[in-house]
Amino acid sequence: MATLLLSSHTISLSQPNFCFPRRTKKPRAVLNRTQKMQVPYELKQGQTRLFHKLPSGLNMEVIVQKGVADKDPYDRNSENPPLVFVHGSYHAAWCWAEHWLPFFSACGFDCYALSLLGQGESDAPSGSVAGTLQTHASDVADFIQKKVLLPPVLLGHSFGGLIIQYYITNVKNNQAIEMGNFYPMLTGAALVCSVPPSVGWCGGISFPSLLLLLR
Repeated sequence: MATLLLSSHTISLSQPNFCFPRRTKKPRAVLNRTQKMQVPYELKQGQTRLFHKLPSGLNMEVIVQKGVADKDPYDRNSENPPLVFVHGSYHAAWCWAEHWLPFFSACGFDCYALSLLGQGESDAPSGSVAGTLQTHASDVADFIQKKVLLPPVLLGHSFGGLIIQYYITNVKNNQAIEMGNFYPMLTGAALVCSVPPSVGWCGGISFPSLLLLLR
């Protein structure tokens, strides 16, 4: 299995201790494309774009690049977990597609870069905000549950890292399951310059660390 760098900061999947405000309002579907990109990101060789339909009726853009098999099949680790990338504020799936997806797919990992609602080519909910920590994390969970065959590693940058931390707190939360918000298990999670859970987000706050959490 490919080796990733570990930092000294470690979070337990089984005993999360984050405290987030509970937000239950769901975004409503809209049919207009007014907030979509004027010029869609031009995909690189080996990449495809799909639109995952969420329970809200909105479509979420996903840029996909499958892992490349090595010349010697005995050297390829068939158990490489899929990688699911979550961008930060004012970005979209394209920020991962330029370098990260080609690199990790060449290492044999299936890669999926998501555009949160209201970003990239994803649909924009009605209202003044595109979503909350809860709704964004639920959208990520819905995609993983329906389209990713193996427990993935979630990678998040900046605000995307905060979304992943919220996801982790709900992985084994029975109350979330009872509410109909199912969060599939993960192989791990990597936080790249993530917003920490202890403060509110603003443009200058980041968390310069890389985390890898493995089962």
